[in-house]
Amino acid sequence: MKIGMQTWGSHGDIRPFLALAEGLQASGHDVTLLITCFDSAAYTNATSANGVKIKLIASPVVSLEEAEKISKIAYNIRDPMKQIATILQRGFAPVEDQMFIAAQQLSKDNDLLIGHYFMHPLQIAAEKERKPYVSIVLANIVVPSDYTDPLGFNALGKWGHRLIWWITKFSINRVIRHYPNRLRKQLGMPLTQDLMTQVWMSPSLTLQAVSPQFCPRQPDWPSSVEVCGFLDTPNLSMEGTLPGALSNFLCAGDAPVYMTFGSWMPQDFVNQTATLHLLTQAAKLAGCRAIIQSPSWQECGFNSNEQVLFVSAAPHHLIFPHCRAIVHHGGAGTTQSATLAGKPSIVVAHLSEQEHWGRELHRLGIAGKLSKRRSLSVKQLADQIRYILNNPGLAHTAEKIATAMKQENGVAEAVKVIEQRFMA
Repeated sequence: MKIGMQTWGSHGDIRPFLALAEGLQASGHDVTLLITCFDSAAYTNATSANGVKIKLIASPVVSLEEAEKISKIAYNIRDPMKQIATILQRGFAPVEDQMFIAAQQLSKDNDLLIGHYFMHPLQIAAEKERKPYVSIVLANIVVPSDYTDPLGFNALGKWGHRLIWWITKFSINRVIRHYPNRLRKQLGMPLTQDLMTQVWMSPSLTLQAVSPQFCPRQPDWPSSVEVCGFLDTPNLSMEGTLPGALSNFLCAGDAPVYMTFGSWMPQDFVNQTATLHLLTQAAKLAGCRAIIQSPSWQECGFNSNEQVLFVSAAPHHLIFPHCRAIVHHGGAGTTQSATLAGKPSIVVAHLSEQEHWGRELHRLGIAGKLSKRRSLSVKQLADQIRYILNNPGLAHTAEKIATAMKQENGVAEAVKVIEQRFMA
């Protein structure tokens, strides 16, 4: 088949599509992938091992400096719907028309279209061309069910879950529905009534790209929804060696706690220094060794010692298995890496999406209670670390889940489902 794919967002929204595109191309399909990266030029020279045609559309959308400003604005907004609205207004809307123009050509040129669940330009273009469309959902908070809810309570009963789903859909429609409806109105197409079930889900196929350890298929889901597992699986490839400084630090004492806020580590001197102080003092108070990831730790005046090693970056798939626990922001990629390494997490969320992953890890019994960055103190973080280290049952559960996840191959499963649906 000729398959057209399109995604928008940050690295966690792009890497899964690169992985799936490679899998489909390796299976004999002719794949074109359109990428719009929100804040990075990292994909400018992206190439494919299997011959996927990769094209950048209006990428990056914003500069690193502007992305930092948007992150600060979103961080200071407590309402999750307003957070989403702010990010879309500043990072999606300015390039929506360019993405839609590219999506229309992609839909004309291909037999099957596959899009990020936020990618309504492609969903509309595929519908206009009467082509089948697959929606890739990267978090298990989209498909309604009487057995679960998007806030992770999961024990409220059918009517409680239905109420939470109704409130969630109402809020999302109020804040975001005007985006697809602007394009639909221009084309004279029927307007979207419910964004979640009419845009984020597809009647042809919705692939829930989350491990079934997090997201088992619910009995009341429509047959058009399948769980394939994570598509971005960096930890499955364990080749490589640790850099010397990391290897030496690991050999010099007890297994450390790894600390990273990923792209949510502040870039400015004042806030990065304050964050590094929080992490170092929490490790000291908890009485553990730590590896702390920060892009500018030297400029902020911090130095490594026998108890704390500072790194600008590190290969998570190599270092996480050697750590006792992972302190992180709850990004989808880091959540996956920590879990696949069989390590419990301490999640310090900065945004509502990260809160979701923090609640999920806690629900699975491989993390303590969710923390929020804006209200986190040194003592609170130290208490969370001690709780994890003093409760070996969490590490045991994390190892069991990791063993199950290592048997999964999200890309292979997604390719199989797509071929069964559209080549039969």
